[in-house]
Amino acid sequence: MAALIAENFRFLSLFFKSKDVMIFNGLVALGTVGSEELFSVVAFNCPCSPARNYIYGLAAIGVPALALFLIGVIWNNHTWNLVAECHKRGTKNFSAAATFLLFGSIMGRASVAPITWSVISLLRGEAYICALSEFVKPSSLDKFPAEYGAEVLAKFPCRDIPANLTKFRDEVTRRLRYESQLFGWLLIGIVAVLVFLTKCLKHCCSPLSYRQEAYWAQYRSNEDKLFRRTAEVHSRILAAKNVKQFFGFVALDKEEKELVQEFPVEGVQPSPQWNAITGVYIYRENKGFPLYSRLHKWAKGVEGNGPTPEGHELLFLAS
Repeated sequence: MAALIAENFRFLSLFFKSKDVMIFNGLVALGTVGSEELFSVVAFNCPCSPARNYIYGLAAIGVPALALFLIGVIWNNHTWNLVAECHKRGTKNFSAAATFLLFGSIMGRASVAPITWSVISLLRGEAYICALSEFVKPSSLDKFPAEYGAEVLAKFPCRDIPANLTKFRDEVTRRLRYESQLFGWLLIGIVAVLVFLTKCLKHCCSPLSYRQEAYWAQYRSNEDKLFRRTAEVHSRILAAKNVKQFFGFVALDKEEKELVQEFPVEGVQPSPQWNAITGVYIYRENKGFPLYSRLHKWAKGVEGNGPTPEGHELLFLAS
């Protein structure tokens, strides 16, 4: 059982580490849908009280969406590359277009989960009904008893109302659910159009051909996988050497002994090298030859992150 659980976690980890944006965004959206359903079943409980309904309903939609957005920003590698870039080099090498492109990439990726949460919440309608039931005008309801007001309307989501108001509750619920779902479908449509226009703009403004862009994506993915794998082995061997120096021996398994024998590690990379390969990268060319990453540029001995030698900047952010 433990092995099966470990394999499942490993499978999910591989998916979430994938550089395929569509797969990653799809998994984020799917996880958000499941979380929203669980929240609605377990946690959502309208207070059915004037003034509290509105705050609680909006909080049920907005607060989780805000939390998911912040988590998305934190998980985005561009965020920390930007922090490293500003800390080490400042933003003098970025044009306004490059800065907009960078923030657009971070915000767009981080918006997948909160938008999904908001859409599902609106399509379900429970939070919207809870928030706005007390604001329905009694005069808009045919033959609504004059002695009842916002206090009774606020109780409609909980069904704790007099029997003679049941038909009005059904009408109010149906009306608010219609509005909520309408806003949900409109949000889906707006997001779909924006995504389409963004993709079109990205490919139109890209200095790369479709095939070269696909190659660049493959290169980034392979470089990241090899870098992480090599860094793990390098750090393990270095740790083994330091532990052995401290204790006089190190307890290695068969695979680790083979790694230590096959890949001798003499030392660590100096900080300037780490700084050179860390930070935001915008596609550059050097004398007509592409530089696909900061590591690639460091390996070719190209300095700086400013405009190309030809005097122009090719604005295309590594996603």
